[in-house]
Amino acid sequence: MIEVRSLTENCEFQEAVALQKTIWGFEEIELLPVRLFVVATKVGGQVFGAFDQGRMVAFLLSIPGLKPQGKYYLHSHMMGVLSDYRNAGIGRMLKLKQREEALSRDIAVVEWTFDPLEVKNAFFNIERLGVVVRRYVLNQYGTTTSALHGGLPTDRCVAEWYLDEDRVTGLLDSGKFMRPPEAARIEVPTAIQDWKLSNPARAREAQASISAQFQEHFRNGLAVVGFERGEDKGTYILGKWHS
Repeated sequence: MIEVRSLTENCEFQEAVALQKTIWGFEEIELLPVRLFVVATKVGGQVFGAFDQGRMVAFLLSIPGLKPQGKYYLHSHMMGVLSDYRNAGIGRMLKLKQREEALSRDIAVVEWTFDPLEVKNAFFNIERLGVVVRRYVLNQYGTTTSALHGGLPTDRCVAEWYLDEDRVTGLLDSGKFMRPPEAARIEVPTAIQDWKLSNPARAREAQASISAQFQEHFRNGLAVVGFERGEDKGTYILGKWHS
């Protein structure tokens, strides 16, 4: 049985820092420090852990944000799951805990960024949680030391999770959501993860092409509203969407 609960003690925050090293292979300079976890719990953020028989196997950290219109939201900054526990639904458990706690404080929106080249994450965010994507950020974090990033620019999609809107509640209640008419598609080859190591130039070329497509479609007022996952590619489905 996996237990998901809030983290409150420094020793628990230290475990979450250690998990960052194991999951991403970051060097010390790139780790989120214990003090950030402490601050998040003091200023209206969230810090959750998932435990298997007392051992922390995943964590989630979010911090509060303020929109230009004066509306509060949560920025879900980092979520990590140990490799041995992936595909076990733990990420979804953490996100649902996040949603429950946010709604208890009348917070209606959670945002986070994700790598558009990571097909599995895209499917999870869009088809399992019901996020929409309308923004694309070039090289958000600069080049990192993580082997998972393969030395590529850290381009990111911005996920917008509207916690109590029909798109999300329908998906969580019935496993389905209404999708607006399709207007465009963006394909991501799954082989790009291998290219990061075997052919970095090809990986960068593919990333640049995908980036250009996202930016063009977003300029034209489209949003990512669906995702299809195949054996050799993932496909972003874009259409008109308004919150």
